[in-house]
Amino acid sequence: MSYGLNIEMHKQAEIVKRLNGICAQVLPYLSQEHQQQVLGAIERAKQVTAPELNSIIRQQLQAHQLSQLQALALPLTPLPVGLQPPSLPAVSAGAGLLSLSALGSQAHLSKEDKNGHDGDTHQEDDGEKSD
Repeated sequence: MSYGLNIEMHKQAEIVKRLNGICAQVLPYLSQEHQQQVLGAIERAKQVTAPELNSIIRQQLQAHQLSQLQALALPLTPLPVGLQPPSLPAVSAGAGLLSLSALGSQAHLSKEDKNGHDGDTHQEDDGEKSD
């Protein structure tokens, strides 16, 4: 599981580098006012906090689980007119969210322990890398 998380982290880092390059190439073509707006938005995006990330991850997990539950609830054969498919109880969905949330927390904590970070953002991470 940690290998998969490590791969995902490197993939996201590469995406960030590419998007930064695109922004740097496009920025000079904008008007001065729009350049200031974009630069402000980029700086705000760099200031993401651990609680914000946790909230985003939680929302994504909930949306993913909801889509999975909806896919499970779809009947394989058409139902007669007027007959509704059985719905899953809300308790099982909540229990699933809690267990996935716990797994995500454990993975996040183990990653922090391994890297020696405590979840705080560091400015030196924003530097360019020459890869």
